[in-house]
Amino acid sequence: MSSFEAFFLGLLQGLTEFLPVSSSGHLEIGKAILGTEIKDDLLFTVMLHAATVLSTICAFYKEIGKLFAGLFRFGWNEETQYIAKIIVSMIPVGIVGVFFKEEVEQLFGNGLFLVGCMLLLTALLLTLAYYKKSGNKELTFKNTFVIGISQAIAIFPGLSRSGTTIATGLLLGCKREQIAQFSFLMVLLPILGENFLDLIGGEFANNGIGTTPMLIGFVTAFVSGFIACKWMIKIVQKGKLIYFAIYCACAGLLAIFI
Repeated sequence: MSSFEAFFLGLLQGLTEFLPVSSSGHLEIGKAILGTEIKDDLLFTVMLHAATVLSTICAFYKEIGKLFAGLFRFGWNEETQYIAKIIVSMIPVGIVGVFFKEEVEQLFGNGLFLVGCMLLLTALLLTLAYYKKSGNKELTFKNTFVIGISQAIAIFPGLSRSGTTIATGLLLGCKREQIAQFSFLMVLLPILGENFLDLIGGEFANNGIGTTPMLIGFVTAFVSGFIACKWMIKIVQKGKLIYFAIYCACAGLLAIFI
């Protein structure tokens, strides 16, 4: 893998992990364009995901610190309830990851037609969320579980995880300023858990990727992920999801055409 390919894939991972355009779908498209296969290189894949997790922690370090401070007060306070809601939201994706991991893996690498169809579905969800009147509901345990179901469904390559969970929250009438932050924080543990299972179930080896491309991919994914995370919060608050719906529709049609 060249330094340019590492930069390109790191940029795709960082931006599309948080923007509602599907990181998995864009990585499939990017690999098809470059003719590069990173699925079998566990180390590079883990490095990209670690970079986006770190960028999320850096973007929300104040909020995460507040949550832990409340947790260690050992009471059923606002922070403890928020953490409990995150755990509830993880249940559906946890079930899918444990019991249907092989079936999920078979969805990847089967061409761009499925990716294109799922990008069109992402565009539809974002459009519905855009035209939904702004809600004022607080995040409840019921709502977070429904959002968790949408996250589990978003395992399909091309169906944006952030776009699906944010759109679901908006369609449920949740506050815009709350749903984007929750969407990003709820994915931290599933990503870490997925990479842990990959590591204990696979060979932690670098299949020919040099140190320089590895570092370039990590730094690029981290920086672009941090910027995209901050940007996405403002986009959701302003209700500008329709632009991403148009983009996903165009990208979906292009993938199907390819």
